[in-house]
Amino acid sequence: MTAGFQKDDGTTIELSRSELRAVAGYAVACARPALAIFERERPDDRRPRAAIDAAQAFVDGAERTKALRDSAWAAHRAAQETRDAGQAAASDAARAAGNAVGAAFLHPLAKATQVKHILASAAYAARAFELSAGDDPAVGADHIARSRILADPVVVDVLRRYPAAPPGGGRVGELIRQLDASLR
Repeated sequence: MTAGFQKDDGTTIELSRSELRAVAGYAVACARPALAIFERERPDDRRPRAAIDAAQAFVDGAERTKALRDSAWAAHRAAQETRDAGQAAASDAARAAGNAVGAAFLHPLAKATQVKHILASAAYAARAFELSAGDDPAVGADHIARSRILADPVVVDVLRRYPAAPPGGGRVGELIRQLDASLR
C-alpha cells in the first residue's frame, strides 16, 4: 500500500507501509536508550515505555490505531509533567518516546516539518543524554552519531524525499538539523 500526496511544486512523494514501519523502527531504536533517564526519575510512570512498546508493535505489523496515537499523547503528558517538576532530562526522554510513536504518522507531504517525524526521537533522546550529563553537548553529539549509524538505507531514502529540516526549535532543532545533514 502506497500513499501519494502532491508536493508544493506538483510532484508526488510516495511512502509505502513498509517504509513507514522502517522509519518508526528507526525512531524506536533512537528513543529506547533514553527510557532509563525517564525511569530513573519516575520509576512508576510507564507512559513513555508504553509509547515505545506501542510504536514497536506498529513496526512489527500492528495497524495505526487510536490507541497508538493515545500512547503518544500520554508520553507527551509525562514529558510536560516532568518538565513542570524541573526534570528536564526526563522530560526530553519522554518526548523522545512520544516522537517515536509520531514516526508512525509520518505524512508523505513535501514539508520540512515532516522531517521531525523521522528524526525528533533521536534529537530528543540526544538532548536528554546531554542534560543528564550536566548539559554536555559532546554527549548529545555522541548519541546523534549513534543515531546516524542506526539509519538503514530505507530510512535515509525516505528522509531524502523531504526538504531539509526546518530552522528553529532550540537545541533539539539544532540536533535534528545536525542529524539530517549527516544523513543526506
